[in-house]
Amino acid sequence: MAMFSPIEYEMLQTNPSAAPSGPSQAVLQTREQERPRKETCVALSQPRLMILNIYGAYGRRLGGWISVAALVELLGELGIDERAVRAAVSRMKRREILVSKRRDRRFGYTLTGQAEAILDEGDRRLFARREPAVLDDGWVVVVFSVPESERRKRHLLRSRLAWEGFGNVSAGVWIAPWRLAEEARTLLVQLDLDGYVDLFHAHHEGFGATPEKVGRWWDLGRLGAEYAQFIEEQSSVLERWRVGGGDDRVAFIDYLSAVAAWQRFPYLDPGLPAELLPTPWEGQRAAQVFFELGEMLADRGERHAAAVLRGHDA
Repeated sequence: MAMFSPIEYEMLQTNPSAAPSGPSQAVLQTREQERPRKETCVALSQPRLMILNIYGAYGRRLGGWISVAALVELLGELGIDERAVRAAVSRMKRREILVSKRRDRRFGYTLTGQAEAILDEGDRRLFARREPAVLDDGWVVVVFSVPESERRKRHLLRSRLAWEGFGNVSAGVWIAPWRLAEEARTLLVQLDLDGYVDLFHAHHEGFGATPEKVGRWWDLGRLGAEYAQFIEEQSSVLERWRVGGGDDRVAFIDYLSAVAAWQRFPYLDPGLPAELLPTPWEGQRAAQVFFELGEMLADRGERHAAAVLRGHDA
């Protein structure tokens, strides 16, 4: 069940003509610039992102084509009005994210090939039940030097490393658990930035305690607070569904709301070794809440989406 993450959506927005194998250019804001405190509310207020989430969660499984009228109804249930939906669809068409197709005199849209490829990548990230990294495996260290004349590429490199979960050691030096090494290598080649970078396999031998250093390289306090907020918001939803919940329409709303709140975390959290994390650490508990909600709600939400699509096909 594919979803767009905010970073993947930003790729499409900034580079709509990229090949399906992966975008080669994008201008992205840094983590600190993009991360709002109220993730769920902000995500639900972004019509284009939620349209992509609907296609990712349900559209492709239900034939790939969704009429404009059905999109308006489904987004309306998420609190997004018709005018905003139509404006978002129009822009996404211009950006070559959606392709317009008519069926029986009705207007609708499908995803482009590029958008579908990024949805596939989103599946791998967002729905993986990831365990903490193993400290003895070491670290991948990225060292780069980009000349001032190409500062756009420097900004791109910093932004993408941040969104891949890398921590910032110092100017031009980024670090992550070793298991992210191959992903980093693939990303740098796709973005044509490998000529500026050296990759190292490293262990921290000094100076200072590794947990203290990790606390400087990543903003774990903020990430932990956002996990706690997610748990606070979504645990009440989970408890409601454990005792009955609601109908398929409510499942649709609750599930996409949970995804909107969750979908940044797999890109911001590198899955650090457990012994390096502050205690208590809420990352694993937040993941449990999200996946349990998915097990309860995803299929019921799909039934509702399918019913809406059938209603507009009649």
